[in-house]
Amino acid sequence: MTTSSETQKLVVVTGASTGMGAATARELAGRGFHVLAGVRRDKDADAVRAEHVEPVLLDITEPERIAALAARVGGDHRALHALVNNAGISVNAPVEALPLPEWRRQFEVNLFGHIAVTQALLPALLDSRGRVVNISSVGGKVALPAYGAYAGSKFALEAVSDSLRRELAPLGVKVVVIEPGGVRTEITGNAVAAVEELAGRMSAELNERYGKLLQAVVGQARSFDTGGLSADTAAKVIADAVTHRKPRTRYTVGRDGAVLTRLARLLPDRALDRLLAAGLRRHYPAPTGAAASASA
Repeated sequence: MTTSSETQKLVVVTGASTGMGAATARELAGRGFHVLAGVRRDKDADAVRAEHVEPVLLDITEPERIAALAARVGGDHRALHALVNNAGISVNAPVEALPLPEWRRQFEVNLFGHIAVTQALLPALLDSRGRVVNISSVGGKVALPAYGAYAGSKFALEAVSDSLRRELAPLGVKVVVIEPGGVRTEITGNAVAAVEELAGRMSAELNERYGKLLQAVVGQARSFDTGGLSADTAAKVIADAVTHRKPRTRYTVGRDGAVLTRLARLLPDRALDRLLAAGLRRHYPAPTGAAASASA
């Protein structure tokens, strides 16, 4: 239930152009907060602008944009209630095949950018005894094949969140992690396009080793478009973490995410490996030609 005091509070949501970020901005505005919605382009600002949703141009890898956001928050009479670190990218390829600059870009956005924004806004959050909500992933608990860079960045974000929570608890600031499973968002389509582009640049040798795996990864990612949760459903969980007086330290979004994270805790590594391989196997391309005849 929205209270009159909530209309006097700010929430910053990064990566709010589309998907979970945009849905979270709308959900929090509907609950009475004034949302500063981080977007990278002017056209995205026009799309997200609404009552109590104020777009701000923000690339979390650019210090000047982060400084401008901190100045905007510091110049407002309203308290900053929460920072939702949602911006992210997904760059998927086998460890051997992914060029180092792509590894660095993945971590620059999914980890270092969040740290930079958090550092810039912590003075305001400490003043308000607010909270930091970091959007991780089930990939922050379980690393699927070809998700080494993405999962690595999310594993790291989980660790940083744990450390930050323990540092800030005595100071009255709460830190919460959200772990979505399959959610229908634009990041899935972008990830598929990135995988296909990288596959086109791989050497013949790497294609021989990993080509079919990447086709399976693309097929599995596309299945999220029909089987995944809606961004609006995920946004409600994020908004609950922002508004609950005593939020949990972690929220898993979606049945698949809850099941997979539980299995990761319970199963031995080899058993989990076999389970994940079985889940991916149905997305492999069907054998053709001589291979199909041989398997008949």
